[in-house]
Amino acid sequence: MDFTVNTARFITSAGLGSELPEPKCAEIAVVGKSNVGKSSLINSLCGRNKLAKTSSKPGKTRLINYFLLNEEFYLVDLPGYGYAAAPKEEQAKWGRLMEGYLSSGRVSHICMLIDVRHEPTALDRQMFGYIIYYGIPYTLIATKADKLAKTKRRQAANAAAKLLGAPPYAIAWSSETGEGRRELLQRIEAVVHPEAGVDPEAAE
Repeated sequence: MDFTVNTARFITSAGLGSELPEPKCAEIAVVGKSNVGKSSLINSLCGRNKLAKTSSKPGKTRLINYFLLNEEFYLVDLPGYGYAAAPKEEQAKWGRLMEGYLSSGRVSHICMLIDVRHEPTALDRQMFGYIIYYGIPYTLIATKADKLAKTKRRQAANAAAKLLGAPPYAIAWSSETGEGRRELLQRIEAVVHPEAGVDPEAAE
């Protein structure tokens, strides 16, 4: 039986110095540059149109947003990076917030989003470097796959991962069509229910 998201609700937003909610069995964070499609992915994954707020204006998410899924684990929306119009002070605050969170020991897994249509930026590579430095297990997700021809999506996703400096594999994802959803849910199940013995590589 395939793993599903049955319930999803917003818990809290946290900034610098804020108290984080009581830990659950797993905490899966979603990170990526501004406007890469984090909120759309969360909404699509949870089957809720307005769970995470989406915006055509980059840089909207500036806090760590906690969502409780199936009443058992957290899905965490991290602030987007690389928004050039953000004041330097705001960018520095983002850096301190992210460093504190990634080094907290709370994070079970990170879903890092990259745009399948573009080469990863220097900030994407820096973010990936943080994930490796803190030793956090990760899944790369190449968003907006529906913008490419179907025959080119998997190749483009894998190429983007390689350019990032990771092993050449990423889930080709589309919040519009649901492509990649089953594979991502398998990854999540392997994190949340490791005792089930689910192979997170099985869908590759």
